[in-house]
Amino acid sequence: MKSIIKAAVVAAIITIPALSFAQSQEQPVTRAQVRAELSQLRAAGYDPSDWMHYPENIQAAEAKVAADKANTAYGPSTTGTSQSGQ
Repeated sequence: MKSIIKAAVVAAIITIPALSFAQSQEQPVTRAQVRAELSQLRAAGYDPSDWMHYPENIQAAEAKVAADKANTAYGPSTTGTSQSGQ
């Protein structure tokens, strides 16, 4: 009976990290995706050669790109009002 319990514990110890590893894998980023993101950041005002203000300028550019992505949604406006049946 003790060998069955030991075998179950060993099996659990081996499988739990393997399951968590399988769930956390992401697709690698391609060069084209990195270049597209860099061009978006440059268009938003990021200058890679300005290393004196590095954390601030890239964070500001990333915030601007995120705001632009949030404002360019498809579909009708959901903030307006409408009337019908007059």
